[in-house]
Amino acid sequence: MAKLYFRYGAMGSSKTANALMVDYNYYERGKRALLAKPQLDNRDGEGMISSRIGLKKECVFVEDLVRMTTEEIQKYDCVVVDEAQFCTKEQVEFFVHIVDDLTVPVICYGLRTDFQRNLFPGSMWLLAWADVIEEIKTVCWCGKAATCNARFNARGEMITEGDQVVLGANDNYTALCRKHHRRKMLRPF
Repeated sequence: MAKLYFRYGAMGSSKTANALMVDYNYYERGKRALLAKPQLDNRDGEGMISSRIGLKKECVFVEDLVRMTTEEIQKYDCVVVDEAQFCTKEQVEFFVHIVDDLTVPVICYGLRTDFQRNLFPGSMWLLAWADVIEEIKTVCWCGKAATCNARFNARGEMITEGDQVVLGANDNYTALCRKHHRRKMLRPF
């Protein structure tokens, strides 16, 4: 039975590496997974998914996935979506269609909340509609579970206002526990 999965975690929790490992597991078993990500995420180049540890692979954009025919999608045994927090409500509804009507599992990876601890649109709808919701864990500098994403500037100061989406990685963001996010403590001093 096909299901819609939402696997979320804070920055640096290896979400993309997990997505690429799922793709590889399908490949090892003679199955086909289709990797996708929203076009907004252009950090890794056109049509590429890349993890911090160096794993990378070609993908399609979610915007192209929603235009694929039933026959094209059903050639795959699974759809794996990275950076799903950037998806729209309509795109998440399309994932539901893939699962319910085409019986192809969809596994989405993404952030749950932004640097202000507000839900992203894609995450909100995935939390509402996913059959399975799983947290991918990482830790704060203090060793506690990191559930918050902190954005910081070039001076190493935590930023609490601004646009919801500013693409970046370790150069702009770090994962913190809620206590240290609330206290704006990026480091132990």
